Parts: sequence; structure tokens; C-alpha cells
Amino acid sequence: MNSSYKNDDVIFLLKDVTGLVKPLPSVEREKLIQSGMHYSEMLPIEYIPTDEYMEIYFDSFKVFGQKMADALASLADKVIEKRGKNVVLVSLARAGTPIGVLLKRYIKWKYETDVLHYSISIIRDRGIDDNAMKYILARHDAKDILFVDGWIGKGAILKELKSACENYNGVSEGLAVVSDPAGETDLAGTYDDIFIPSSALNATVCGLISRTFLRNDIIGEGDFHGAVYYKEYEKNDLSYHFIENIEKLFKKDVKPVSFRGQKGIIEVKKQADRYGIKDINLIKPGIGETTRVLLRRVPWKVLIDERYKDDRQLRHIIKLAQEKKVEIEYTSLNNYKCMGIIKKMKDI
Repeated sequence: MNSSYKNDDVIFLLKDVTGLVKPLPSVEREKLIQSGMHYSEMLPIEYIPTDEYMEIYFDSFKVFGQKMADALASLADKVIEKRGKNVVLVSLARAGTPIGVLLKRYIKWKYETDVLHYSISIIRDRGIDDNAMKYILARHDAKDILFVDGWIGKGAILKELKSACENYNGVSEGLAVVSDPAGETDLAGTYDDIFIPSSALNATVCGLISRTFLRNDIIGEGDFHGAVYYKEYEKNDLSYHFIENIEKLFKKDVKPVSFRGQKGIIEVKKQADRYGIKDINLIKPGIGETTRVLLRRVPWKVLIDERYKDDRQLRHIIKLAQEKKVEIEYTSLNNYKCMGIIKKMKDI
């Protein structure tokens, strides 16, 4: 499908459904989701950031871009050490796509190896795109496939991935991510909850494509999962601003890190008990997930660890919460700097 990425950077295995799906406002979409309609059967209206938000984004990028670049370097070293130079990167659209592009570029820069990079869809409770997997497996050894995503919140997609890989002999369920505060994978660049610039924006930093879409009146049995190309946002596109500016910060000698502490899911369940929330899917932990809640869901509350009250990594989250008139509660968290809690629609 169309994207603003170069073909040398990524091959999208997605069906272009531009013009076939009408995006819905957050409140309408949230009501449908909580009444039983699956989120992948709809697309949200993309948030176009205010000038003030973009100022915060660029400032945060300058201050914390190096942390992201170092975590990316650490991850790339782990990937080559554990999987070798024949690795085939398969990023999970869309948050995984810019990370896959950067991994590919870092590996070429440091290891002088040009690995292949595909981007495919995986959807919670619906699984991975089987047609895309068959396409890749017809062209590459199963043992060389490595899935890539941006970060791990509490591990829902990783759980989906493990289940999906049971259907593909020889394909590893391992997942490579830049940040894993949940402590779920050994292929993480860092276990700190860090600001990943691509998590702070939507399509305008992910090749101008939507999140992935799956509805049987539009996606046929032989089709890849779908996505929309936002041509109308071309003037706002920062996909290569992100890629090229992180690339400038690449280093060759970054020390790898390992996870220490309790699993993040323990903390998520603790907050669910605290607020009487039965569905933990309503709690989205970490900077990346909290940003997503504010950008495309209907947030009820944002929790921020009181130790990071004035952390510049969270300025974009505070700005979004203010724009949407969402309460911010400062509390004590362990694995994460913040959490976003989705509003129960019966409370509206």
C-alpha cells in the first residue's frame, strides 16, 4: 500500500482501504467498542496536534532523543547477537514500523548488512495477518523472522503473538522493542519507561498510514489486513524527520541492560483493584500507551508517578490531558512513569 516511507526502508503487507472506511469520533467509537464492537472494525479520527503541542514534541525530541537512540542501539546489538545477520525484521504496524526502519538502518550502519524489513498487522483478539505471514514464509526461513514493536505496555500484543506463532512452525514468538517497562521480553533496548518520539504522534510519524483495520465486508479471505493512507496530511508528515534525527544520534558502543524487578502486569492489576476496574484493557500503562489513550480513546484519568511530576518526558501528556480536560492524579508507581485509564462509557 501507499506510505510516505521509501521502499528500501519497509515493505508494507497491507491492503489500501483509503476511501472505504469513515473515521469515527472518539466518543462514538468508544461507545461501540465497549458495547462489543471490535476496535479493528473502525478507525479513529486522527488527532492533528496544536502548535503548542508540537513545540513540546520538538523540545522533548531534542532532550530525550539520545535516550531513544541509545536504546535502539542496544536493541540492535542484542538482535544481531541472538538472531544473526540473516534476520528478517517483521514490524507490527503501525507503532513498530518506524522502529523497524531504524533497526534496519542501524544494522546497516554498524554491521554493514542490509536486512529485509516487512510491516504487517496484528490485532488483539483477532491475531496476526495470516496472509501476510504466508507471504513472508514463502520467501524466507521461519527461523530468521523477528517481530518488532515500539514498546510493551502490559504485554497484550506479546500474548497475541505467542498464540499466533503456534500456527507457524519454526517462527519464534520473540518480540524486539525499544522500551519494555513491563519486563516481558529479553529483546529490549531499555526497561525504563522512556519517551519514544514516535509514540507522541499518530500517522504523521508512521508513514502517514492509519492503524490497521479488519472487517469482513472490506477485507476478503485472500486480502492482507487493511490501512488508510492519509494523503491530506502530507504537509504535516514528520516520518523522516524522526528517522533521520534519531539516526544522527546513533552510537556504536552502548551497554546492554537487563530487567530487574516485578512484572508490570502486577502493577496494572493493583491499579485495577484500586479503582474497581474489572477489565484491565481499560488501563494503559507507560508513556507510549498513555499517549495513545489521550490521542485516540476517551480518557477518564491519567496517573503520574509523583517522582516524575516535573519530568519533561511527560510534558506532551500533561498538555494533551489539559486539552481534553482529563484529570491528572499524582501517585506512586513502580515500573511506569504514568498510566492512562479509559473512561467507562456508562459513566458518560
